[in-house]
Amino acid sequence: MSPRRPAGRGRYPLSLSPRPVAWEHQRPTWREARPALIAEALKRAQSRPSGNWYVVAASRHVRDDRPLGRTVDGREVVVWRTSDGQPVAGPGACPHLGAPLRDSPVRCGTLVCHWHGLSLNGSPFAGWKPLPAHDDGVLVWVRLDQVGGETPLPEPVVPARPALPGAVEAVYTAVGVCEPEDVVANRLDPWHGAWFHPYSFVDLTVVDVPGQDAAGGDEGFAVDVSFKVAGRLVVPVRAVFTAPEPRTVVMHITEGEGKGSLVETHATPLGVDERGRPRTAVIEAVVAASDRRGFALARRLAPMLRPAMRAAAGRLWRDDLAYAERRWHLRSSTPS
Repeated sequence: MSPRRPAGRGRYPLSLSPRPVAWEHQRPTWREARPALIAEALKRAQSRPSGNWYVVAASRHVRDDRPLGRTVDGREVVVWRTSDGQPVAGPGACPHLGAPLRDSPVRCGTLVCHWHGLSLNGSPFAGWKPLPAHDDGVLVWVRLDQVGGETPLPEPVVPARPALPGAVEAVYTAVGVCEPEDVVANRLDPWHGAWFHPYSFVDLTVVDVPGQDAAGGDEGFAVDVSFKVAGRLVVPVRAVFTAPEPRTVVMHITEGEGKGSLVETHATPLGVDERGRPRTAVIEAVVAASDRRGFALARRLAPMLRPAMRAAAGRLWRDDLAYAERRWHLRSSTPS
């Protein structure tokens, strides 16, 4: 039997799934989810350049009245906006006596240290040097050349997105005890979806994998899946997973409702905890779009929709971070 393809777009976006199958009676996917295939996809992702760019936060979380503090691979970083809205980034310690700049206010685009009043306007001063920063409209990135160790790129590798004025976006952040590669490996295993997340997905079939001459091409995993709405109501789509750089996996909806929408999963290393274990931030951006007339209402209701979108992402990532953390635990406890 040929794989199910998403139904053509009708008047309504929802479909009625067949009589539900008990969780334990689903078709097993462990034979298709070959460890070597996932490992090879991860290896290809790790070989792609990032230009030393790291996602630090959602664009809407970077403000012009106070800085946002983040730790990237053990380095303190602060990010704020100038009076004209441009992002500024730099080390998180004041060059005078090391005060935590994340706790200091911003006045007219200038960060003023709350210990002694030293002012930083984004220009080099007293040993403090700014870091390249980029705002892509959804996320803010910082370039850390000493951390990444790659050839720098002038801008981060940002996937093609729907035009933001016609889309609804939301960003979810969570932290796990693992490394970025464990997060990426999780996203490059689409076979676990309906088994590990039965509350969100049904009828999942991986129809193409990297290296095969089909819809997934040489780069991505193509998946036919139905997103559960309520009861037997589902939204069938085709999604393609790609990894444009070492710490990012993108799921594009290529057929079905919301064609062109995407989910970007970014993994940013934070450093180690008090027990010496690595901590990684998962920063996931959902950019939803549709050409249906009713979607204009969704855009107007975006402030109310974003919490629901973040809650849905959070439910998935409570499971998927357990997957990533388990993978790191097994890797770290295996003798080399």
